[in-house]
Amino acid sequence: MNAKVGTESSGMDTLKLWLAVLLMCAGIYGFYYFEDQHAVVRALGIIAVAGISFFIAAQTGFGRNILGFVSGANSEVRRVVWPTRTETVQTTLVVLLLVLLIGIFLWLLDMFLLWAVQLLTTG
Repeated sequence: MNAKVGTESSGMDTLKLWLAVLLMCAGIYGFYYFEDQHAVVRALGIIAVAGISFFIAAQTGFGRNILGFVSGANSEVRRVVWPTRTETVQTTLVVLLLVLLIGIFLWLLDMFLLWAVQLLTTG
């Protein structure tokens, strides 16, 4: 009995997702079809259609999973201990210094290898 309910729910979820996709496609088509209208009106229309499509998609199991993931990600971001401005500046300076030093090292290595190849090929 529960398997049948799960199947019906899944079928209805699929129907809702297709409805959301088709509605969004219709909104995009309408955005370009009514190109003679003011851009603000068309932008508001596409935003409204996107909102309605999002609302319909959020009513499915897949949509609830996505919203739960986003909610969990937001709570994780709030728990992150972000570096202070001083730490960020110091880290950036260290990275820039190391990039400069490695660049100089690679330039010198390239010059040495060029010299060695010239010595072997001409001498």
